Amino acid sequence: MQSFMYFTTRSTGIVATVLMVAALLWGFLFSSRATGKRLRPNWWLDLHNWLGGIALIFTGVHIVASVLDSSSGIGIVQALVPATATDTWAITWGVIATYITVAVVFTSWPKRWSNRRWWRVVHLLSVPGTALVLVHAYQSGSDSSRVAFQVGMVIAVAFATYGLGLRLSTLRRSA
Repeated sequence: MQSFMYFTTRSTGIVATVLMVAALLWGFLFSSRATGKRLRPNWWLDLHNWLGGIALIFTGVHIVASVLDSSSGIGIVQALVPATATDTWAITWGVIATYITVAVVFTSWPKRWSNRRWWRVVHLLSVPGTALVLVHAYQSGSDSSRVAFQVGMVIAVAFATYGLGLRLSTLRRSA
């Protein structure tokens, strides 16, 4: 029988992944000019920021639950330092993605006080960060062999790719 922490780790990891993809997609939709103009309503930006922040919170709960889950074999060091876990690459992708997410979220809040170019470079790290989250989920997820998980991964990749493609197409048109 699996423990409560095992299920908490799985569920918070899945929710955090969905929220990260949603934040990425919403950011692409917000910043694209697909309608011919840049969308500026405050709620668009607030929702994007909220999705990123809540994804970070679920990621934190996911990490704490994985450390507390005795069957995971993950300790504090493995959760915080890349390449220290026994399942090295799978966990390393998650650790790196966590650091990227922290950087993106925490540099978004004081955006108006920082250099815009620097903020944009850090913010664009969310694309490879989300890709690393998806790789982490696939490689270390206990449900990765299930059809529902695989369908969910394809949908997540499709949404992220659609948003990226939309944003890139609007950049090309404006150039």
